[in-house]
Amino acid sequence: MNQVLACIDGSPQAAAVCDCAAWASLKLDAPLTLLHVLDHQQYPAAAGNLSGIIGLGSREYLLEELAALDAKRSKLALEEGRMMLDAAKQRVLTAGVVQPDVRQRHGDLVESLHELERDTRLLVIGKQGEDSGNDRQLIGSQLESVIRTLHRPILVTPASFSAPRSVMLAFDGSDTTLKGVEMIASSPLFQGIPIHLVMVSEDTGDSRALLESARDALAAAGFEVHIAIRAGEVEPTLHAYQAEHGIDLLAMGAYGHSRIRQFLVGSTTTSMIRTTTTPLLLLR
Repeated sequence: MNQVLACIDGSPQAAAVCDCAAWASLKLDAPLTLLHVLDHQQYPAAAGNLSGIIGLGSREYLLEELAALDAKRSKLALEEGRMMLDAAKQRVLTAGVVQPDVRQRHGDLVESLHELERDTRLLVIGKQGEDSGNDRQLIGSQLESVIRTLHRPILVTPASFSAPRSVMLAFDGSDTTLKGVEMIASSPLFQGIPIHLVMVSEDTGDSRALLESARDALAAAGFEVHIAIRAGEVEPTLHAYQAEHGIDLLAMGAYGHSRIRQFLVGSTTTSMIRTTTTPLLLLR
């Protein structure tokens, strides 16, 4: 479990994924792998039985032509993927990454990522896929499935990326966010970057005690830490704090045991990913 894995496709996010993955690889001192998965449904590895399309036993040459067209489409798509990987490799080399690895697979994205999960320390993926269109609030069709399936931190990036100068952790006192605090404290990813711990809750003694304990753990690891407890609805409250303080990256647990859990499981998860304009780190 040591590599940074970056998903490369033909989307507008591809350059940002490269920049984000290169930054993470250098900060973590971890090898970087660039992955392109050719969708087996859109581009089957081999043509199936097409006789039902043209009528059983009729016009065999049409069947052969259809099979040949499918094979040609798949070959061209594979070549396009190799070209994208070559361009991505050059971009991360320019950013300072040493010996990035490139991989191309033919199959299902979620299954491919699951197979590589054991060796993955951090997954970097674009907010939108190549079929998402130009609407900035649309998200990739497989992104939610990836988030629900993988048990590794996932860094989702929008169409542009620059190295963050500040980070906000949406803290709710759950096991997931407590582990997130431990991960941040022990990881070089955010070293030297101010951390804002923000809790959307009533300002009770218990809430403040949890927040202060997390602050102390991060401060002991050498971080500059700011804490805040805000009342309100989770999504707009987090966005408002982030905008108020000009925070470049938002981190949160993918699952928790309070309002954050209700917020992150179901349709509101999609809403948060849609509306964020900065990279979003989902902790597992």
